[in-house]
Amino acid sequence: MKFLLTALLTLISFTASADPQPGNEYMLTQQLIATDNPAKIEVVELFWYGCPHCHDLEPVLNPWVSRLPKDVVFKRVPGIPRPDWVTMAKAYYTMEALNVLEKLHAPLFATLHPKASFKANDDAATINWIAIQGGLDRKKVEETFNSFSVNTKVMRASQIFRASGATGVPTLLIDGKYITGPTLAGGGPEALKVADYLIDKARKEKGAK
Repeated sequence: MKFLLTALLTLISFTASADPQPGNEYMLTQQLIATDNPAKIEVVELFWYGCPHCHDLEPVLNPWVSRLPKDVVFKRVPGIPRPDWVTMAKAYYTMEALNVLEKLHAPLFATLHPKASFKANDDAATINWIAIQGGLDRKKVEETFNSFSVNTKVMRASQIFRASGATGVPTLLIDGKYITGPTLAGGGPEALKVADYLIDKARKEKGAK
C-alpha cells in the first residue's frame, strides 16, 4: 500500500511538472493589456522585420496560426524596444494601411534575411521598397508612412511592448496577461506548445468568470 501511494504521488508530481511553469517557460505580463475583443482569446506576436529569430519562426508560426480555434484571434504587433526599430514598425502599419501587408509581409522578411538589401532603420529605402514591391505611388507611400494614423499605431505598439515586459522578439502575448517565446520555452516549436497551454489556461479563466 505504501509503495502504491508513493508511486501515485510520484506520478502526480511528474504530471504537474510537465506543465509549463511561470517564471520558466512563460511569464506574467508586467501590466494587464486590454485586448480588442474580451470575448475572444487574443494572441499577439511581438516581432521585428530585422530580427533573424522572427524570420526563422515564420515557417512554424504560420501553420500554427491557421489551425487556431475559432475562439482565438491572432495579430502581429511590431516590437519597439528602441528607436531604431521604429522604421520597420512604420513599414508594417504603412503596408497595412495600403492593403499590401499580406502581399509584402513575407517578401520584406526575405529582403532583410539572411543578408539585408538595405538597413532596417533606413526610412527612405523602406519607402522605396514598399512603393516598388507593392506597385504603389512613392509619394502616397511616403505620406502614409509619415501619417498621423501610422504614428499613432506605432506609439500604441511601443506602449504594448513596454507593458508586456518583453525583453526581446519574437514574443507571444497571450490574452494580454502572459508572455512566452523561443528564448523562454527553448525554441520556436516549444514556444507554440506553451502558447497552446496558455490559450487553454486563458479559456478556463474566462469560463470561470
